[in-house]
Amino acid sequence: MADSNTLQQAIEQVLERVQAAGAQADVIANRSNNFSLKANAGELDEYKVTSGQVIGVRVVKDAHVATSYSESLEPASLDAMVEQALANAKFTQADEHQTISCVGSQLTTNVAEIYQQDDTTADEKIALALALESGVVAKPHAKSAPYNGFGESDSQIILVNTQGSRCQHQERSTYCYAYSLIEKDGLQAMHGGMSSGRRFDQLNPQYCIDHGYETAFALLEGKPIATKSYSVMFDLSCLSSLFGAFGMCLSGQAAMKGINPWREALNTQVASSLLTVSDIALVEGGSAIKAFDSEGFATKDTILIGEGQLQSLLHNSHTASYFGIENTANGSRSAKGGLGVSSRHTVIAAGTSSDAEVSAGEYLELVELQGVHSGADAVSGDFSFGASGFLCRDGQRIQPVRGITVAGNFYQMIKEIDAIGNTLQNDYERDFFAPKIRFSRLSIAGN
Repeated sequence: MADSNTLQQAIEQVLERVQAAGAQADVIANRSNNFSLKANAGELDEYKVTSGQVIGVRVVKDAHVATSYSESLEPASLDAMVEQALANAKFTQADEHQTISCVGSQLTTNVAEIYQQDDTTADEKIALALALESGVVAKPHAKSAPYNGFGESDSQIILVNTQGSRCQHQERSTYCYAYSLIEKDGLQAMHGGMSSGRRFDQLNPQYCIDHGYETAFALLEGKPIATKSYSVMFDLSCLSSLFGAFGMCLSGQAAMKGINPWREALNTQVASSLLTVSDIALVEGGSAIKAFDSEGFATKDTILIGEGQLQSLLHNSHTASYFGIENTANGSRSAKGGLGVSSRHTVIAAGTSSDAEVSAGEYLELVELQGVHSGADAVSGDFSFGASGFLCRDGQRIQPVRGITVAGNFYQMIKEIDAIGNTLQNDYERDFFAPKIRFSRLSIAGN
């Protein structure tokens, strides 16, 4: 795989060719090393080492934009990539708002926590992968750990443009997970636990084993409950999935395309006054820390919903120019793709309610949702998912629940919030941070 110098030379060649053609461009070069392991029946089932590099260009000429990429750094391949992008640009619709507008940015992500030395041996990683599976199957009534694994990634991104910007980012991350399949008295249940970090010693394989097993065992005898409206709390990974499925409502790009239901809602009340949602660039322990966005602009914090009021959407330079407003530096593109927008860390602000207040009385705690993206209509807000969880009273689980459907409207649901807890938690992927949120009423179809 290419070293940094070869990558830099490739980038310089691409910029020269673009400028010789009288065009502007930004170039993203990305290289990564990945390692993953999986176990099955007490032995390694997968031992995978992959490394790759890709360089991509976004050209703008006479207000026409196109992208192209190459996985080869050979000079002839790079020339062909630039020619392809320039040729494609002739056939795209002119767009005065999409330009290479980041001038002279020289940013490097200087956050020590995201790229740490880790001298863990391959044998220690293999031992962890095997222990994930053996830890599950050693437990009573555990039939197998059908999904389990360990993985790590080491990646570097260089972003350069014809306006003198040159930005660099390097990060390492690692994760492990284990699902427990339990069988007892003709009943089956499965659940998983996951752990992630920047270093091997930050992983918690025992949590993966115990959480998946204990939740699956607790759900084993779950049955549908009576069909009616319930007060509902989602566990953090479910809440993250739900907000992700309706993320379009915070996208400036979706607004520009005319498909964002909130495109006319700026500075109006869209949610309960208890709800504040921000996009935060730097969160300690966060997985999406980066000094610059995919155009080279310095990342920053943006309040999206402040006490229920829509204060901003996520923008890149293209959408900000289109609407004539400030860029929030949420430009997003891979070396292989066109320019979009995406959040960094979604943070829902802690509220004022204690755990006891949030969990007072009867409510449904949902720990599994099935078919989140297929069951969600991001424009209308309507959703319907299969779900599993627990009927609870005053913070205690009193009955496991399975075989139900939870349905509602996301945009209505976030207006009807009973309470928000006072402690922030993060999901396994470490890019979604939220307290406990109790939604007033959702329709549950059971028996």
